[in-house]
Amino acid sequence: MILEDQRLLHEDLERLEQAIADRVLEEPKHIRDRLSRDHQIANFLSHIQDQSSRLLKIYEDPEQERTREIQSISTGDPFDAFYKELASIKDFHRRYPNEPVENLEKAYKRRSPEENAAAQGEIEAKFTGEEGYGRFFDMTSLHEEYLNLPGVKGSRRVTYLQYLDSFDAFTPPQCNIRYIDKMTDQYFRYLGELAHYLESFMRRTKPLEDLDKIFSGFDHEFEELWEKDEVPGWSQNPQQATVAAPPTDASGKGVWCAHCEKEFKNENVYKAHLTGKRHIKAAQARQARNESNGGAAPTNGTHANPNSVQRLKERAIAEREFRIRKLASAMQTERSDTRVNVERKQGMTDRERQQELAALYAEAAETTGGAGGDGDSDSEGEDKIYNPLKLPLAWDGKPIPFWLYKLHGLGVEFPCEICGNFVYMGRRAFDKHFNEPRHIYGLKCLGITNTTLFREITGIDDALTLWDKIQRDKKKEKASQENIVQMEDAEGNVMPEKVYYDLLKQGLL
Repeated sequence: MILEDQRLLHEDLERLEQAIADRVLEEPKHIRDRLSRDHQIANFLSHIQDQSSRLLKIYEDPEQERTREIQSISTGDPFDAFYKELASIKDFHRRYPNEPVENLEKAYKRRSPEENAAAQGEIEAKFTGEEGYGRFFDMTSLHEEYLNLPGVKGSRRVTYLQYLDSFDAFTPPQCNIRYIDKMTDQYFRYLGELAHYLESFMRRTKPLEDLDKIFSGFDHEFEELWEKDEVPGWSQNPQQATVAAPPTDASGKGVWCAHCEKEFKNENVYKAHLTGKRHIKAAQARQARNESNGGAAPTNGTHANPNSVQRLKERAIAEREFRIRKLASAMQTERSDTRVNVERKQGMTDRERQQELAALYAEAAETTGGAGGDGDSDSEGEDKIYNPLKLPLAWDGKPIPFWLYKLHGLGVEFPCEICGNFVYMGRRAFDKHFNEPRHIYGLKCLGITNTTLFREITGIDDALTLWDKIQRDKKKEKASQENIVQMEDAEGNVMPEKVYYDLLKQGLL
């Protein structure tokens, strides 16, 4: 009966809503359990959408079946419809005597410990060991593929840490790949794999977000920028071929030559470079590319020939680069955590890595083994985290050992007045903060530009005193250099060269 299907769908939706509410009230402590809960909720939401669409079709009733069924019940003998439906039910069970009955209450209730262990195994299969249940990136294979790309400059010097900082940089001077090397199929496949990994990582770690809407927003934003010819690195406007320090330049000074993909700190050197053979050859190659796109690009920023094969290929590459930049900016926390984790592992010995791996396996086995017992006793054991010394928590959510706390000196406070009296715990964090933006910004607010000479200085008065002394020493050094050359007049008076020429211009000699 259509009315029975309608009632069953309503019941299913109510039970799904209750199941989601029960799981939202939970607060898992382990990231694996939290991901398992989020993926369950995402599956329930998807099921709600499917059931709601079926229910909406019943209410729309395009073939008037629901209306006819209501009329047959309301106008005729209700017992005739009842016995007719009863006969169809008996006939169905006579043909399928062992057909199981769907229990909606059991389908959406909280999982048993055995089912939780199976769900945790599904979550573990979604991530690699390096990803740590979605906390870190695992881009080692992508790094190796990047090093094998044609035209990568200084590939031996690009370490994994450097790659984590610059994998979304596609415009000069950070980008090491020239335009001609970007047109290769190998580079296009690399961009596809990198974008696919970042998108897959976001789907696995954020199952409850409307990612399809976010990704469609990326595509819409790219379409607008492409129509305006404002996509970084792919503009056809010849006025942008040579600009002073593009926005991606870290130094913020100098002149950038887009033809040769090189930055010149001195404008005179840049002007002399314009007459060189290398620059002329690069400019001719760029002009040939524009002609192959359908003629020279106009100065108003519009595309010369947007339907040319070359321009369509540029658009496909630019779209993938734009998507990678947006995905990377949306996961800055995971990116910074990955860098910290890689630095930490590089500073560990092989024995420490083995011990950490063994502790991870022991924790996983303990969690899985404990799932077979009583759920209440397991939750009581998790609540008993004894931390009277207020030690920092490790990556597993438990306090770090006290010997490690003492070894790194995390109990010692290092205040910094330049950083706004911010307190750094431990010598390592204190030494590291001198190169961080907070400390550099504090020095620039004091008018100090050369920050490399102010390491270990945390007081404002000390920094200003040292800066004044440096400025005075520079003036003295400059004055002493000017007084090196001594001149003698006709009367035998010895004086500095500058004083001599000043008196000579005044006619006093």
